[in-house]
Amino acid sequence: MTDPPVHPAAPTTPAAAATPVADPGPAVAALDTIVSLAKRRGFVFPSSEIYGGINAVWDYGPLGVELKNNVKRAWWRAMVQERDDIVGLDAGILMAPQVWVTSGHVASFSDPLVECGTCRRRYRLDELPGAEGLSVTDQKDPGVVERLGLRCPNDGGPLSPPRRFNLMFKTYMGPVEEDAAVVYLRPETAQGSYVNFKNVQQSSRKKLPFGIAQIGKSFRNEISPGNFVFRMREFEQMEMQYFVRPDDAARIFDEWLPRRWDWYARYGVDSRRLRFREHAPDELAHYAKKAIDVEYRFPFGWKELEGIHNRGDFDLGNHQRASGENLEYFDPATEEHFIPFIIETAGGPDRAAFTFLIDSYREEEVRGEKRVSLALHPDLAPYKVAVLPLLKKRPEIVALCHKIRDDLKTDMMAVYDDTAAIGKLYRRQDEIGTPWCITVDVDSLEDGAVTVRDRDSMTQERVPVEGVKRLITDRLAASRA
Repeated sequence: MTDPPVHPAAPTTPAAAATPVADPGPAVAALDTIVSLAKRRGFVFPSSEIYGGINAVWDYGPLGVELKNNVKRAWWRAMVQERDDIVGLDAGILMAPQVWVTSGHVASFSDPLVECGTCRRRYRLDELPGAEGLSVTDQKDPGVVERLGLRCPNDGGPLSPPRRFNLMFKTYMGPVEEDAAVVYLRPETAQGSYVNFKNVQQSSRKKLPFGIAQIGKSFRNEISPGNFVFRMREFEQMEMQYFVRPDDAARIFDEWLPRRWDWYARYGVDSRRLRFREHAPDELAHYAKKAIDVEYRFPFGWKELEGIHNRGDFDLGNHQRASGENLEYFDPATEEHFIPFIIETAGGPDRAAFTFLIDSYREEEVRGEKRVSLALHPDLAPYKVAVLPLLKKRPEIVALCHKIRDDLKTDMMAVYDDTAAIGKLYRRQDEIGTPWCITVDVDSLEDGAVTVRDRDSMTQERVPVEGVKRLITDRLAASRA
């Protein structure tokens, strides 16, 4: 049985306001299916599990860290390596506290919180049963709980009126807490790009339009995190800030929408489970002139995968006023001085890797047995190839396996495994998404050839040992085309 195509051509991206006529349903019906596989196969573990864990923090295991790193490399390739107009930055997690006052986070970075009067549990208002889809105006209404008849999901107790809860983590910088300065763990990487705008522009000599890309840790004290790694308190972001002339901002905003949609499709996400959703006027963040999310159909509903925002001149303008530093751009062609507008693309490797895991999950029956596989794009797969001996008790077969793997691992992640019969080894590699398996058998010692098996089609072909590396590298290159 052949799986559906793994790497579909990029779809015709729909209009930003378009939504599917019918819900396509999730790729995996039960979230527990992915959670179980992730732990069993070493993708993701609960953090500090031997001490009972810590809520909304997860550790990436041997396969998870490879997948997540591959997602970051794929994003960096698309956003920086393949472009001439975007450069990279790695700004500090700790920043001057005034940054977050100026950015509006101290005053405005908050979610609506309600508390049960009996069990004292706290919830995000908009995630309570019966409160889904509330407008921002409704979330600010002190009578909304009573009006909708909302009760505590845990014990049915009464809920308090909503109040705003700031999501930033505070800490102290200095040797004595009482005398130390309050600092914040950054809730986003974007501010590092804004305060470094002048440094980056002058050192790279970039002309508008140009972008600053950044991947890094961020922290948010979420009221009700959950759904595995979808919403965490410690996570990574992949954000790009694109600086443009004010008159070009609307056009360039529209140009980034299909680019970000197509990136997910390029790496295997089924376009039927993607959609755009534009933020309503009362939903816009304090900095945004316009915002459109790329949403994915998760097992728990349509949720944001990435946001594209027109931030106007809010950020550079505010930082210029607060710092006294001139953050204007000088255009030598027109001899104009002006503050650039910013078009932002904001996603993250945690949520993206989670999406790729879900969308690549396959179950089928092969010769009366259930076969589970992850049809991951080869660029994202933790291991590109597994080298397997048909007979692990034959030293010469094992030696040839190690020779092949040692040759491959200089260019890609390759693994050797002899801990089960060949059929089980194939199934194990299928389940972790390895695109190709190389099997060394008795005949390999005579004819100098090995069997290369494809994960998705399960077809096999005989290849000379000296041609194996070229075959795999050519297939990897072809997957990127």
